[in-house]
Amino acid sequence: MKAVKTLGQFIIEKQADFPYAKGELSRLLRDIGIAAKIVNREISKAGLIDIIGETGEINTHGEQQKKMDVYANEQFISALQSGGECCIVVSEENDEHVYIDSEISKNAKYIVAIDPLDGSSNIDVNVSVGTIFSIYRRKSDEGKATLDDVLQKGTEQVAAGYVIYGSSTMLVYTTGKGVNGFTLDPSIGEFCLSHPEISVPNQGNTYSINEGYYTHLPAGVKKYIKYCQVEDDGTSRPYTSRYTGSMIADIHRNLIKGGIFIYPATSQYANGKLRLVYECNPMAFIVEQAGGKASDGYRRILDIEVTELHQRSAIFIGSQKMIEKAEEMMAEFLPENAKWISGLNEKLNGVGQIN
Repeated sequence: MKAVKTLGQFIIEKQADFPYAKGELSRLLRDIGIAAKIVNREISKAGLIDIIGETGEINTHGEQQKKMDVYANEQFISALQSGGECCIVVSEENDEHVYIDSEISKNAKYIVAIDPLDGSSNIDVNVSVGTIFSIYRRKSDEGKATLDDVLQKGTEQVAAGYVIYGSSTMLVYTTGKGVNGFTLDPSIGEFCLSHPEISVPNQGNTYSINEGYYTHLPAGVKKYIKYCQVEDDGTSRPYTSRYTGSMIADIHRNLIKGGIFIYPATSQYANGKLRLVYECNPMAFIVEQAGGKASDGYRRILDIEVTELHQRSAIFIGSQKMIEKAEEMMAEFLPENAKWISGLNEKLNGVGQIN
């Protein structure tokens, strides 16, 4: 009989990879795992208890807050406050960063950015939703942590992960040394290693994008969609279109089977819609560690400078060859007003260069 390895056991075994952390990062990951179990318990009862639907409140992004959004946010912040390893929490549901001011957290070294419930609009109809988290070390050595400690590029992440609440509940995370997935065994209440060393295929046959916004999409994205739909035996096209409206669900599928997820800038959202700090950066870190690629269509996501807490970005993420093909088509329609054009031209070596 195959031995079962729990998330706690796995984290302890890997603790030696982070000698400077002295166990704090391991405890922080366990705290997140505990909060995920609590959120999973309530999601599994959605429809039986008064946890679905909207609160009537509007969040900082002008979106209706779901009851589960608020509940999940409270649970993760509570777990991080009680753990003592985190000094600041950044959440999609909070206008400002949440400073943890407690005796046990006064020397905390870590900052957590979190989307407590990605895809929450789907929870009322029983479609998979999830939690995305990202962990940074604070930049300042002493004193109270500030917003400057939060505004770090994605390359500075020390860990990132997501929890997907679906037909089974999985926690997938990376600390920069590969990606591993753990499935929750409800009979023992533990996340158990089920997907060791996840590797995203270089090429897939699935593309995920909301084609309902086709008329608002950039020309390069329209061209890529048409490319995906053309019949070609050599590249196994046409590709299959799969879009659930839950970023985690679509990216999780592509992480396992290969594919591309696209949420581009549009005429309505010129800078993209997804949030860089707690959606794009953590998912990009995970996918890159699994051998995939993540871009805003022109630049590597993890290299983008972070200047705002709720900064938005476009994202193209998934199998490396599929991202590179999409970038090739995006390069034909470079935005002339982009501040980073000169550096991009050098990267492209003249392909699609603007004069």
